[in-house]
Amino acid sequence: METIENEYARFWFENGVLFSELKEPIEFDVKIVSNLIELRHKISNSTNQYWCMDGTKLVSLNKEARDYAEIHGQDFIYANAMIVNSHVTKFIFCMYVKLKSPGFPFQVFTNREKAVEWLLEIKSKNEEKIENERIGK
Repeated sequence: METIENEYARFWFENGVLFSELKEPIEFDVKIVSNLIELRHKISNSTNQYWCMDGTKLVSLNKEARDYAEIHGQDFIYANAMIVNSHVTKFIFCMYVKLKSPGFPFQVFTNREKAVEWLLEIKSKNEEKIENERIGK
């Protein structure tokens, strides 16, 4: 299993899905966000991924970090599922996503299995579409 990490997080692949988790509770600033984006790009090898991000240890994300992620953090993603540890946090992220819609499917979950199931469903539909286009359907 290919794994890559830095002092903040670890990234790895399972069954065609990119996973990430923070090593400890952390307040994101632009330096941390840029380091994590660089690490994700490196493991993604500049190709789109279905990404399951564990955000349960994310304490806060300042405006500068949010703005940076909005500009630089959307490359190489087919779909992104974020796992949080409360329904209040889920609601906050869902409202933010409605306001700042990314250019790919993004959902917030409190359950890892449901997050992975959603990503694999999107992956399957995309692969089916690609195959249909390949054979001329």
